[in-house]
Amino acid sequence: MSKSNPVDRERLRESLLGTALLLLFGCSVLAFLVAIDHPNWFSIRPATGTSIAMAKSASAPDQSGANGTAGRSVGLITGATANK
Repeated sequence: MSKSNPVDRERLRESLLGTALLLLFGCSVLAFLVAIDHPNWFSIRPATGTSIAMAKSASAPDQSGANGTAGRSVGLITGATANK
């Protein structure tokens, strides 16, 4: 069994470290390029059907007039209605 001298061991360690750092840099560049191509991956959205329904019910009400007040403004203080 041959003994390795400290110089060879140091060169091997530096070579392996350099290769690992280069591989890590390449993987991080690849991850960055994939991430900028898919920005929708980073939007927060509900995961289940129940949470989607809860999120939709908590959002602002629809202004399409589905609640029967389309074309009218309702006065909350006096209770009077006026046509637009």
